Amino acid sequence: SAGLSEEQKEFQKVAFDFAAKEMAPHMAEWDDKEIFPVETMRKAAQLGFGGIYVKPDVGGSGLSRLDTSIIFEALSTGCTSTTAYMSIHNMCVWMIDTFGNEEQRRRFCPALCSMEKFASYCLTEPGSGSDAASLLTSAQRKGDTYVLNGSKAFISGGGDTDVYVVMCRTGGPGPKGISCLVVEKGTPGLSFGKKEKKVGWNSQPTRAVIFEDCVVPVGNRLGAEGQGFSIAMKGLNGGRINIASCSLGAAHASVLLAQEHLTVRKQFGEPLANNQHLQFRLAEMATGLVAARLMVRNAARALQEGREDAAVLCSMAKLFATDECFAICNQALQMHGGYGYLKDYAVQQFVRDIRVHQILEGTNEVMRMIVARNLLQG
Repeated sequence: SAGLSEEQKEFQKVAFDFAAKEMAPHMAEWDDKEIFPVETMRKAAQLGFGGIYVKPDVGGSGLSRLDTSIIFEALSTGCTSTTAYMSIHNMCVWMIDTFGNEEQRRRFCPALCSMEKFASYCLTEPGSGSDAASLLTSAQRKGDTYVLNGSKAFISGGGDTDVYVVMCRTGGPGPKGISCLVVEKGTPGLSFGKKEKKVGWNSQPTRAVIFEDCVVPVGNRLGAEGQGFSIAMKGLNGGRINIASCSLGAAHASVLLAQEHLTVRKQFGEPLANNQHLQFRLAEMATGLVAARLMVRNAARALQEGREDAAVLCSMAKLFATDECFAICNQALQMHGGYGYLKDYAVQQFVRDIRVHQILEGTNEVMRMIVARNLLQG
């Protein structure tokens, strides 16, 4: 909490307490039984965590990107998978709040901020992941409706959520032909694939989202035609900070678990904590965590202030924090020895849940491309 205001320290405490009491005791069960903890998330929404950086007039908390990062880091110590879904939900509500008109904001945001309803972000397709601008899902205008055809892959919450923020092609090839539609569950022509079996992130369902002559009112389009790719990328800048923050929380929890294990576990007649090699590794883990946290918070401030370098700083922070935090969690598992590989020990779940953070919200290879392009153009 170094460098935080008194108000931010209070947000952080509330989030840590919620993580410890409402999430951590259930983390293993949610993972094992693949439970989507709807009621727990609604309790979190009562604390203002359903629309953290959404404007207050539609039910949001109106907090800053830095406040948001602090909250997601703290929540993630209780269950990284659930917090990561909440971060995606928050991103979707922010997109509707920011790019929607007044009618759309008032129609969708209040129920999403209270988590009475849940949202999913639909960009990735079976044939377009990192190359998002090549997406094929089409939306043909017919009077005052669009007819959607295509499919989205790896959609967090898919099938269990109520609102789908969908990037689709209304024009020609490339990014300028993409628009953004909000599709509501129950719309004829909207269906879902099987629930995917995943290494981690098991407290949130992942499915393909399929559109077959799915008719959506023009009144559900966010922004103008052709603005969708820009909306998607602006959403992802915040999403990258959010997911990096979730990585920070997992690494924070893993450092504490390693610290405790080294103190309790004895080998060769003395605690592991007396082993200088392990002391040095623990010191490196803590140092890497603090460095990653500073990068993420710096990027959050830049995005909040609308700085010109915000997008590249978000990419840097996502790249560094997700790589570094995975290494920290993995090292914590190693320090547990054979125990770390047992599902009775939480450290293995942090390793499994955090691994995908290096892939989603833009792979870390794409983050390197963004940073390099910025440097070489500069």
